[in-house]
Amino acid sequence: MTGSDTEGRLGVRVTFLGHATALIEMDGTRLLTDPVLRRRVAHLRREQQVDRDAITQVDAVLISHAHMDHLDRPSLATIDPRALMVAPAAAARLLGKRQVIQVAPGSRVEVGHLTIDVTPADHDGRRFPVGRPFPAVGYRISGTRSVYFAGDTGLFDGMADIGKAGVDVALLPVSGWGPKLPPGHLSALDAARALRMLTPKVAVPIHWGTLHTPMRRARTAEDDAAAPEEFARRAAELAPEVRVVIIPPGGTVDL
Repeated sequence: MTGSDTEGRLGVRVTFLGHATALIEMDGTRLLTDPVLRRRVAHLRREQQVDRDAITQVDAVLISHAHMDHLDRPSLATIDPRALMVAPAAAARLLGKRQVIQVAPGSRVEVGHLTIDVTPADHDGRRFPVGRPFPAVGYRISGTRSVYFAGDTGLFDGMADIGKAGVDVALLPVSGWGPKLPPGHLSALDAARALRMLTPKVAVPIHWGTLHTPMRRARTAEDDAAAPEEFARRAAELAPEVRVVIIPPGGTVDL
């Protein structure tokens, strides 16, 4: 590491554990997003086993919505019971007796030295494919720096407001786990378009390279390692001022 590299660091460490699960470390506080830690969740299988040593002493868990690939109760049961759970109301009902703060867009939560502002998301987060739609949310985390975790979302105009509040690091989904990407998700191209509204210094693609269905193992959207590379190419065209950092599942980067 050169001196110039060190001076350019933002002071944010991100460990991408796969899909939408990331450990964000900043200002002495550790936040874990949408933990899916098992090798099998419903009909989905994951490629790599999670290093459990990486997720000890978590201060809070941020849950974006109630889908099983984002809110997995057996995975949550393995996390330190002292960790605070932050979740939209419909998802919070699934968390049992854990210490839970129910949130909605516009809510603000203080965890350690960090402030967490809850943002809108364009995504139907209902638990099952029938019934009343559940809201999904994203999170803007601020301390000495700011990090935006989008959860699952499509493009929406409010991203410009998030960008105006300031974003140093954006964790953006760029793919999915099936052969098609349904509405309410960001493709690699849409994620690059989002950069023009969010204007972060650094973008980290997530929601790729982790999950597959057994019958479609050979070719699913998230198995395709081209998604983050396509995002990087699109970002270079549409938002060349943004540095894209691709973290392989299980990898850690100091930003």
